[in-house]
Amino acid sequence: MEAMKGSFAVLITPMTLNQEVDLEGLKKNIDWMIAEGIPGICVCGSTGEFPSLTKEERLAIAETAVKHVNGRIKCLVGTAAETTAETIFLTKHAEEIGADGVMIINPYYCLPTEDEIFAHYKAVSEVVSIPIMVYNNPAHTGVDMKPELIAKIGTLKNVEYVKDASGDLRRTSDLVRLVKGKVNVFCGGEDLSLQNFILGATGWICVCANIVPKQAQMLYELVRDGKLEESRELFEKLYPLLDMLENTPKAIQKVKASLNLMGRPAGPARLPRGPLNEKEEAELVDILKSLQLI
Repeated sequence: MEAMKGSFAVLITPMTLNQEVDLEGLKKNIDWMIAEGIPGICVCGSTGEFPSLTKEERLAIAETAVKHVNGRIKCLVGTAAETTAETIFLTKHAEEIGADGVMIINPYYCLPTEDEIFAHYKAVSEVVSIPIMVYNNPAHTGVDMKPELIAKIGTLKNVEYVKDASGDLRRTSDLVRLVKGKVNVFCGGEDLSLQNFILGATGWICVCANIVPKQAQMLYELVRDGKLEESRELFEKLYPLLDMLENTPKAIQKVKASLNLMGRPAGPARLPRGPLNEKEEAELVDILKSLQLI
């Protein structure tokens, strides 16, 4: 199977005003992503509020997304959980419904050791045949998987991708060097996407693609095609949005508020995530207007 490349939107989970999952809204957003030229999506990721969803909701979202995509683009499913057994259950389900791969962040609350993390991914990799993307996000899990550990995990069956959201550009260079082409490196940060592509990342799991899917994929393609000056110009244009999503609080609420303002399905974030205050919404509106999105 050809390796997945490019900018993949890590989708929000649309919700109704009473905070029920809006599967029809999810379908509409997927159709828009495809029309905008995104090569792939990921559901039930962090931006999809996966820790705030019930198991039944996660299964329904995965099934709806894979069925609705219907092979038109790649569809990844986030299958992370605090226990290995739950992660295996969700990953097997993703494989059964036909997902193109899974994204798995390490267990978080238990703060596992390196040996425990390796054993966790090993147990999952041995019971499925679906491509696995290892996801490192120390700011949200309290655990930092160093490049050497990720390279070791990359020797496991089915581990084909890594998404690094450490915010350390040296990690990209180290990962590209250590995995020697066996594992494909994906960017996991918004404000360092251009730099990650230049350093050898072949993909981006991006939050901003919920809002600017065409431009997110264009940024990847410009670097891929060696058009660095044009890629820098696009990156500079997008930077206020990327910086806001990466470096200010309430990223999920800001994505959902953006889509609501743009007339696309989003709704509220699930409590306890509260809405934006007046100042936050005004700053968001200014950025969206500068990009001619509203």
